[in-house]
Amino acid sequence: MAKTGGVLVCFVVVALDVAAGFCGIEAEMAQNKAEQLTVWIFECKEPSHEAFLLGVAAAALMAVAHVTVNLLGGCYCFSSQDDFRKASPNTQLTTACFVLSWIILAVGFGMLIIGTLANDKSRASCGFSHHHMLSIGGILCFVHALVSVAYYVSATAAEN
Repeated sequence: MAKTGGVLVCFVVVALDVAAGFCGIEAEMAQNKAEQLTVWIFECKEPSHEAFLLGVAAAALMAVAHVTVNLLGGCYCFSSQDDFRKASPNTQLTTACFVLSWIILAVGFGMLIIGTLANDKSRASCGFSHHHMLSIGGILCFVHALVSVAYYVSATAAEN
């Protein structure tokens, strides 16, 4: 039963992250369809409501996937580098995946939010261009899925 639950958790996390990735990429495509005028690094464009909604969905799905894997995977923290060196290789892998998943979340979520806010109706003015923020954030969702599954599998194995 535990193996089935673990497979289900991995499937749900991957499904959430993949859906977030596709939403981010679709948001980028919707943003590119909006009318815009670009001069060097500044752009004046109409915000895309579709890109805004897809960006919000991508950020929310990525956050839910991250919360799910961290709640069910647990947290492996060390008080010193000496404790980390003395830990089993599996526990070290768990910690490395845990830290990497947080880094990927911070960068990917941040890029999704920046790209989403660029398409907010209240920001229909000129400013710095935010090209490819949504698509890069979407791609990082796929990477987050891989690292999260590695984290969950190693965390579950470290418990045994």
